[in-house]
Amino acid sequence: MAELRALVGVKRVIDYAVKIRVKPDKTGVVTDGVKHSMNPFCEIAVEEAVRLKEKKLVKEVIAVSCGPKQCQETLRTALAMGADRGIHVEVPESEAERLGPLQVSRVLTALAQKEKAGLVLLGKQAIDDDCNQTGQMTAAMLDWPQGTFASKLTLEGDKVTVEREIDGGLETIRLKLPAVVTADLRLNEPRYATLPNIMGTN
Repeated sequence: MAELRALVGVKRVIDYAVKIRVKPDKTGVVTDGVKHSMNPFCEIAVEEAVRLKEKKLVKEVIAVSCGPKQCQETLRTALAMGADRGIHVEVPESEAERLGPLQVSRVLTALAQKEKAGLVLLGKQAIDDDCNQTGQMTAAMLDWPQGTFASKLTLEGDKVTVEREIDGGLETIRLKLPAVVTADLRLNEPRYATLPNIMGTN
């Protein structure tokens, strides 16, 4: 499966270290002048895809981000980590706040088909809305098997084995590619994307 393409969703969120402030009119949170970064679970998904490429199990890693033009920074981080290409589906800032898992799933589904991806890797959830829906919806739209909350992932031929944490312990499932996998916290430790690498991507 050296021809396998991995599509990885990367979301721009308010940095996890920032103290969130609610807007005075209670319509949302203050985002102006607030530090944003890649969603931590998306970082884990990118790292896993890059590791699979380094093992020569994946041919190409394509990062995708939906949102305003600032999402290009998030894509640059993914490229600095080792992704081969970045696709920015630009959504005007005025509409980006209304962008939910359903809309993003539709975009990912269309891109997975267009790019002939065999593996879609996503973070299990985003730290801003905590929806935990995009992976499941994307798998349903593509009619692909899914492995959610992956704490270990193994690729062998046209099969992917996902170890996932459940309330009773660990569950291991085997999926036939193409498949959708969502990354949990213990899947890996993402590499640090250095500033020169981020600035050097375009």
